[in-house]
Amino acid sequence: MQIGSYSLPNNVWVAPMAGVTDRPFRQLCRAFGAGYAVSEMVTSRKDLWHSLKTSRRANHDGEPGPIAVQIAGTDAAMMAEAAVYNMDRGAQIIDINMGCPAKKVCNKWAGSALMQDEPLALSIIDAVVQACAPYGVPVTLKMRTGWSAAHKNALALAVAAESMGVQMLTVHGRTREQGYKGFAEYDTVAAVKAALRIPVVANGDITTPEQARDVLAYTGADAVMIGRAAQGRPWIFRETTHFLATGAHLAPPLVGEVRRALLAHLEDHYSLYGAFTGVRSARKHIGWYVRGLPGAEVFRDRMNTLDDVATQLRAVADYWEGLADTMDRMPVAMPNPVLETME
Repeated sequence: MQIGSYSLPNNVWVAPMAGVTDRPFRQLCRAFGAGYAVSEMVTSRKDLWHSLKTSRRANHDGEPGPIAVQIAGTDAAMMAEAAVYNMDRGAQIIDINMGCPAKKVCNKWAGSALMQDEPLALSIIDAVVQACAPYGVPVTLKMRTGWSAAHKNALALAVAAESMGVQMLTVHGRTREQGYKGFAEYDTVAAVKAALRIPVVANGDITTPEQARDVLAYTGADAVMIGRAAQGRPWIFRETTHFLATGAHLAPPLVGEVRRALLAHLEDHYSLYGAFTGVRSARKHIGWYVRGLPGAEVFRDRMNTLDDVATQLRAVADYWEGLADTMDRMPVAMPNPVLETME
């Protein structure tokens, strides 16, 4: 896989998810085999660039390249300025967000709401591509199939985006109207791939290695992005890449390996967010890891009462030590309910 001058090790990637794919989570997924990771969306509002939230989202300390940053906004000039701001801070690829379905984003006409206003969407794409050109930084675009079932315009926007210089396109197989309800459809992804020369990535409802194989075959896409299925199960990337390469299933990870990975992830998480915020924001990650495991409900209830780093780490370590006494490896399949996160 190639994006601009960057060669990627495989075509199984982690999807950008607001509130999830911070630097610690991106590094975790890459350690478990994800070939590419894009940051959470960074606002184009200049007055928020120095806020704690944005500074954390723009943190790439120790992150392996290529460093890809997703930007979101509604004004072409502001989006171009946001691209330059992030490139000056290490971004090597700029991704434009036209896929986020969250109300708080769409109500401001950002994210997938831009698909309702094609002239505005195209002016943003053009401005960002022009801003990145002097830096030699490729621009990519993530979108949905359209705003609603009656207004699917991904193909038209994709063709125009390619002509403006976008170098890769990701399509989540749902409209904004769907959110995460129903099922992703891949006919639109296939149509986009057939019409373009640049790489096209399929996203949505890819939760198993078999689904990744089938979606790649059906759509002709060059890569897949996995989002919610990686929450609490980051080893899905190495399982999927192994299956695509060999047709055989990789053994699930040892419980001890997952314990070490989770504890290391938590340490990295605390280092980014600090003790107070880190303990609280780590709870969702811990809950995802234990989902479907013995004693998970009782453990989660207790976890939500703990409010300091040392106690949280000790509780997690003790739970996984106890789990290792009853099972050697993680279950072959973990349930992946629809979660209220933005993919």
